[in-house]
Amino acid sequence: MIQLLKKGIGVHHSGILPILKEVIEMLFTRGLVKVLFATETFAMGVNMPARTVVFDSIRKHDGTGFRDLLPGEYIQMAGRAGRRGLDTTGTVIILCKAGVHEMSDLHKMMLGKPTVLQSQFRLTYTMILNLLRVEALRVTDMMKRSFSECHCRRDAQSHEKRIAQLKKMLSSLPPIDTEGQLADLVTYYHTVRELTLTRGTLQKATLESVNGVKALSVGRVVVINNSQHTNALGVILQVSSDSANRTFTALVLCEKDGEGTLKPDAAPTPPKSPQLLCSTALFIPEGPCGHTVQKIRAEDVTGITVKTLRVAPDRIIDNFNKRQMPRFKLDPPGQAISTTTQELLRLAEANPDGVATLDPVNDLQLKGVEVVEASMRLRILQESLGQFTCVHSPRFSEEFSRLQERMVLQEELDRLQFLVSDQSLSLLPEYHQRVEVLKSLQYVDAGGAVQLKGRVACELSSHELLLTELLFEGALSSLPPEESAALLSCLVFTQKTQVTPEINASLQEGVQRVLGVAKRIAELQRECGLSESVEDYVGQYKFGLTEVVYCWARGMPFSEIATLTDVQEGIVVRCIQRLDEVLKDVRNAARIVGDSVLYSKMEQASTAIKRDIVFTASLYTH
Repeated sequence: MIQLLKKGIGVHHSGILPILKEVIEMLFTRGLVKVLFATETFAMGVNMPARTVVFDSIRKHDGTGFRDLLPGEYIQMAGRAGRRGLDTTGTVIILCKAGVHEMSDLHKMMLGKPTVLQSQFRLTYTMILNLLRVEALRVTDMMKRSFSECHCRRDAQSHEKRIAQLKKMLSSLPPIDTEGQLADLVTYYHTVRELTLTRGTLQKATLESVNGVKALSVGRVVVINNSQHTNALGVILQVSSDSANRTFTALVLCEKDGEGTLKPDAAPTPPKSPQLLCSTALFIPEGPCGHTVQKIRAEDVTGITVKTLRVAPDRIIDNFNKRQMPRFKLDPPGQAISTTTQELLRLAEANPDGVATLDPVNDLQLKGVEVVEASMRLRILQESLGQFTCVHSPRFSEEFSRLQERMVLQEELDRLQFLVSDQSLSLLPEYHQRVEVLKSLQYVDAGGAVQLKGRVACELSSHELLLTELLFEGALSSLPPEESAALLSCLVFTQKTQVTPEINASLQEGVQRVLGVAKRIAELQRECGLSESVEDYVGQYKFGLTEVVYCWARGMPFSEIATLTDVQEGIVVRCIQRLDEVLKDVRNAARIVGDSVLYSKMEQASTAIKRDIVFTASLYTH
């Protein structure tokens, strides 16, 4: 490093010693370092402009994989080019080692949309325990003030106004007649509602499946429901190639006076009549049969029948489009259209109650649990419709319409009331799950009062459950100070290492004990509903610096411990500094428990690691 600096070249990254980084920063600000090789940490976190910024690559590793630089990262680093008062312009150079970068990639990196801010608010056991100890504070109040809930809470005032309006509208509606034959009207409404939603679930699953898309090929007869058609038969003529927004061109039966090109962009309007909501009866024209060729969306297809027709799609579409021109409007339909229309009409007249459709489970082989359950539930709901007496009442349609109007308002009211309530908080389920973990481990009692273990955990800033369990099991009290420090290094070391530490039998036993406690906590968290897997939770504790910390605490020089691991010196220093904070936390926890022996050992361990270059005072303080 000294030889490089003499030539005006510097290196700055997290792996070098902190005091060396400070020396390089000071030399750079004085203009003595002409070329500095640095990571983005230097470029983004320190106000040190340069005349020229050179990007070795526009790709970086973010911990999980390689990706292009985000616009915010590029602008922040490139913005260092140009020193105020010294340079009129700054220069940014991107090296093209493997050829010139794609223009689209450069455009996205330089002019792309800025990164969306995401809340980093996280629930921790320490936070929950501290809030439970203070009666005047509630966890839900903390959640409401977090950035993660900001987008939901900013509309709370308008929601409250709408809630007041809905309550007033509901109170002004006349009561629903549910006497006599209409006694089961409300149950009938909920059954019809559930039937409609279940059909929608099956329809969505079918249209998203590979077999469902294959079935919707040219010549397939389908049942169409949208704002223009109700249970109308159609035959598919063309399928778009856009898999994200797939549309179909279909010839559809309609009334003679309804012929013409209909656009698919009108929002579907569900029929209000309960008979139409549940009925599978096909549309049959009252007068002469008409037809239309229309682009339909996937959601307009409510049934894929078992029938297929032999069609000439190009001839049908060309003939139909030709007859949309004013000069050919009175021409009779072509032979292909007439034949297909008559076949569809004969099919509808032969099956007025509905054509057999492909079963999602048996025919399309959709074996997902949700699809199978929905298919069974749909069958039960359809069979139950015939048991209701309300449909025989002469006032059924009128009362059903009034009930539907009331229910629509009530559902909107319930939705808005949920949004303004604590139950809508996205982190609330996790909070209840974490409280269950604390109760199971006896950190709090059934009433939410914090117990001794909970008070100890409050003293720990991180890994509170693991440390508290180890402390109460006496896992640290029996170890010498240097072994305790070495064992606790797993809480601060997060890097990967290829070197297996050589440790004594006592430390090996301690490692197994830590992993055992971690596994027990992870399994309990899973039982209480938390999503983190046992492997991920246990895997966060890495013992790659155990030997290094043990030797450092026993007085080995830093130059010698650097040879024990492949971890860079700067990371070793940072881990030992963080370890000192952990030792202080455990020391405070031992004081609360009344374990004077452990308290003394943590003091000794902290003193043993606080020496030499690892804890050298910052040059900026002098």
